[in-house]
Amino acid sequence: MTPEPPSAEPQPKGMSEIARLTGVFFEPGKTFEDIAARPRFLAPMCLLILITIVLMTLFSQRVGFERAVRQQIESSSRAQQATPEQREQMIQLYTRMGPIFAFGGAIIGTPITFLIVAGILLGMAKGIMAAPITFKQAFAVVAYGWMPHVIAAVLSIVVLLLENPDDYRLENPLVFNPGAFMDPAGANKFVLSVATSLDLFVIWALVLMGIGLKAAGGRQLSKGSAMAAVFLPWAAYVLCKSALAMLR
Repeated sequence: MTPEPPSAEPQPKGMSEIARLTGVFFEPGKTFEDIAARPRFLAPMCLLILITIVLMTLFSQRVGFERAVRQQIESSSRAQQATPEQREQMIQLYTRMGPIFAFGGAIIGTPITFLIVAGILLGMAKGIMAAPITFKQAFAVVAYGWMPHVIAAVLSIVVLLLENPDDYRLENPLVFNPGAFMDPAGANKFVLSVATSLDLFVIWALVLMGIGLKAAGGRQLSKGSAMAAVFLPWAAYVLCKSALAMLR
């Protein structure tokens, strides 16, 4: 009588999407190991798009794009060189474009941003550090690593509902970075941009992405290398962005 082959052990089901969305905050190491094994990204990406749309809708109703644009134009040194008629034309133009960029940025810009960041991280981790990471893993790491921005958006909504609309700054509504304590009109543009970039939620997201890359890369990628793969491109981006800010 032929012996029956041993039955295969059942594969673990893995974490649910709810468990993943919360786990990145409380158990990031374990959560990103599950994400690396089963890379999915729709849940965090859709959640970020949804909360951004809610924020932009409330902003348009409570503050309004014209008020925000007018504040930006009035604080711009280059705009002050234009005539009052030209400034008014700029305000009307940017006011019409504001909702397009706001809602289009949420719906289309979010996945494009994830694609770009995932490509950069893949190039750093796999192309330079030779870690065995796939693009799908990198994309999932970026999507779940972005979750602190969801918390930032929720807090921004709370501030929007409580603060005087004239005092609300869409580009930096919270006080979790040094730039929030600087005067946008009088501060050096380069220093202000760098200070604003040193944001708690941004750093938190970068650390999570580093943890995610380490989980995807396994033993062939050290923790230090994973963090370097995330923070070095970000530092280059901040320096370039801040240099361009001086031209405005």
